Amino acid sequence: MNNVTLRLSLMMFLQFFIWGSWFVTLGTFLANNLAASGGQIGMAFSTQSWGAIIAPFIIGLIADRYFNAERILGVLHLIGAVLMYCLYQATDFSVFYPFVLGYMIVYMPTLALVNSVAFSQMREPSKQFGKIRVWGTIGWIVAGLSISYLFAWDGKDAIAQGMLANTFLLSAAASLLLGLFSFMLPKTPPKSAGEQMGLHEILGLDALALLKDKNFLVFFISSILICIPLAFYYQNANPFLTETGVTNATGKMTLGQVSEVVFMLILPVFLNRFGIKITLLIGMLAWVLRYVLFAYGNADSGIVLLMVGIALHGVCYDFFFVSGQIYTDSKAGAKVKNAAQGLITLATYGIGMLAGFWIAGKITDSYATEFGHAWFNIWLFPAVFAFAVFLLFMLAFKNEKIAINKQAGAYDESN
Repeated sequence: MNNVTLRLSLMMFLQFFIWGSWFVTLGTFLANNLAASGGQIGMAFSTQSWGAIIAPFIIGLIADRYFNAERILGVLHLIGAVLMYCLYQATDFSVFYPFVLGYMIVYMPTLALVNSVAFSQMREPSKQFGKIRVWGTIGWIVAGLSISYLFAWDGKDAIAQGMLANTFLLSAAASLLLGLFSFMLPKTPPKSAGEQMGLHEILGLDALALLKDKNFLVFFISSILICIPLAFYYQNANPFLTETGVTNATGKMTLGQVSEVVFMLILPVFLNRFGIKITLLIGMLAWVLRYVLFAYGNADSGIVLLMVGIALHGVCYDFFFVSGQIYTDSKAGAKVKNAAQGLITLATYGIGMLAGFWIAGKITDSYATEFGHAWFNIWLFPAVFAFAVFLLFMLAFKNEKIAINKQAGAYDESN
């Protein structure tokens, strides 16, 4: 591993270690330590969506035109370190929310920036990027294992003592480290310096022409809708596991990221053998199965159901979202490839997840009980919803052949 590859790998590791060190346990922390309602927890998680919506403006108006990507990356993570420390000190949701909103507005653009820095150093991104990006997944896994097994902050007694607040301190320290380290990354000059860019280019609106294609329109709508059940997992999985008595829940949830790596390797085989439609349908059906397993699982005799449900994350995410990125890339012309990916990201992590977190908060509150939550009913909703999206896509989407990049890992993956 040469010096540049080592620096890029460490950058990816820290980028996702930062996110994984606080985002997974956010719902548990808010419910137990700030007495937040399901609606308020949904508001906190939806800051990710607001960050995704605002990110194109930061990247398009600033990073792509005036400053080196690695410098913007450093500044944003240094600001993030300060905001994370403020979250660590917050003792009330009304104080917490503005800081978490501010944090996500500065963090979400960094996801594109780390990719820009990495791609700028690669001669063959399709072969090289996956080997570097996997260190981001490893960073997320290490964060989860550290919270559960190294620091034991997510145990029942530790949660009652407010130890989960330390996750924000851990994230602040990692943000400070990456903020300083970013200034030692390879120089990545602005890509569009001196160019006149309109609002259409910045927001990727030129890619809207793709929606004239019926198949792509069905995929686009399905992508937004499937994000609603996805939000239930992000928002409720850790509180559910913790509340039902699963020990070291955060550490066990890293099984989902391990499965991401495994199924990322399997994905090209499925795409080549079964085609894009079957692969996407498998991804959606996995969401249905996961939530059914969560509905019937428990911390005792049903622990295997819960662990399988967590392990399905690789199928859920890779087979739909990564396949979707590959499909989008194949449908877009050379001039709108980036705009098309930006449009899908805006639609899913922006519109879809924003609606999903709001609905998840409402459903969770409606099934709150004196002793916790009626989790069977809560998980039944995303299971039925995901099955409805599955049927819509199966009936409306016509299978088609696409150009498939053998290195599926070259496409960005999230938590």
